[in-house]
Amino acid sequence: MDDRSKTGNTDNFLINTSENYEVEYWSKKFGVTPERLKSAVKAVGNSVNAVKNYLK
Repeated sequence: MDDRSKTGNTDNFLINTSENYEVEYWSKKFGVTPERLKSAVKAVGNSVNAVKNYLK
């Protein structure tokens, strides 16, 4: 189970789209809608770096 107090620290390499708080965090971080974030994860996987590069 994710430790919500460690968002952005321990789990900063993978995006878990099953957790609403992670979707909200990464959507804001990348400046995209939650739907766009989920689409990016579906296209390239849940690696933060892969999603970041995909969204550029």
